[in-house]
Amino acid sequence: MFPYAAYLRVYEPVTAFPEPARTLWTAYADSRRRPRRAHALGAEHAEAARRLVAAPPEVAPDRESRHAYVRRDGDMIYISPWQTRLRCWLAFERFRAEQSRAMAAAFVPPVAAEAAAAEFERWKRSGRSLRPFIASSNWHVPLAWFVPFTAGERCLVLGGAAAPGAPGPAAAPQVPEAAADLARRGPATTAPARTLVYVTAMSEARRRLSAALPVVRANVGEGDAGLGGSPPLAAGRLEELGRWLAEFHPGGLVELDYGGLVHLMDDRALRSDESVAETAVALAAMARGEVELAVAMYKRLLARWRPVRALESAN
Repeated sequence: MFPYAAYLRVYEPVTAFPEPARTLWTAYADSRRRPRRAHALGAEHAEAARRLVAAPPEVAPDRESRHAYVRRDGDMIYISPWQTRLRCWLAFERFRAEQSRAMAAAFVPPVAAEAAAAEFERWKRSGRSLRPFIASSNWHVPLAWFVPFTAGERCLVLGGAAAPGAPGPAAAPQVPEAAADLARRGPATTAPARTLVYVTAMSEARRRLSAALPVVRANVGEGDAGLGGSPPLAAGRLEELGRWLAEFHPGGLVELDYGGLVHLMDDRALRSDESVAETAVALAAMARGEVELAVAMYKRLLARWRPVRALESAN
């Protein structure tokens, strides 16, 4: 079973990478030994599980991962590096900042934690980029992540085949290795393939965020109290997401993957999930001053995601 997390991934054209990375990623994309799209999340999870059960637990791998998520559009290859080491460091840094010393020590012994922190500091001083290609969110999809996409860019796979009525790859022609391809490549675990993915062009993602930002700023404000509070969607979160996307190649792709969250929702719930469409309707209603419609859409989003997120603290 995958972690109950969703993922927002950025893919850059392989031509955007400097040498020798460009040549290495090109060869990697053609390799038969790399984890295929249907298996990549499972392979990531297996690596993480091995680090977790080590004694003491390994905060981050000794070397950066040489794996990546791969998409194709015609002759163009798009790459989203796993960056496992960097993402582990960043996640552990956030964990230590949010937890007490005693709580953090219950998961990672202080000696191992300090060693990992020192190694990360040395890595930072080397001048390498702290920009992750992949963002993750446990137990829910942040509302801001729905804004870059449209309903027609969704692809839902249930039990090894595209669900009836679910948009397939034809709905997003720029992304040929979409979720429907997962079924053809086989399941990611011993259970049937089960995936909900949105993919769009980077240019479209940036345009939609830019259009939404002034609407949210005028009607909601800068603060963000999260899914369970108010305001429902804040300008600060959209600005943060926009700044992150602006760091990547304009010809890239953006992918929202429900990841392990699909195991918290049954088939009916996934088929009826219209979070992206509801967010778009809410934004359009705010722009027109139709407060009641905007509130109604927000309530639908809450009704869907509040029970899922509540499972984080379930016994």
